[in-house]
Amino acid sequence: MQAPNKFFDEMSKLMTNAMGVAQGARTEAETAMKSWMDRWLADRDFVTREEFDAVKAMAQKAREENEALKARLDALEAASPKTGA
Repeated sequence: MQAPNKFFDEMSKLMTNAMGVAQGARTEAETAMKSWMDRWLADRDFVTREEFDAVKAMAQKAREENEALKARLDALEAASPKTGA
């Protein structure tokens, strides 16, 4: 009765090895696809999320500064005497 057990042992080893190979191939394919996508995106000058958020924050700060300067200018114009030509 050893023959069936040996057969199943060998099949089990074969399947285990096949799963290991499949897992390695999957990891390699994922790495290759990620590298390809990174290169593709870099070639198109897309920005990262971090870069986008940084520029967005800078734009918001610039808008706030512009609004403050406009309010200050409006106040100065309102306080200055009107001159006629």
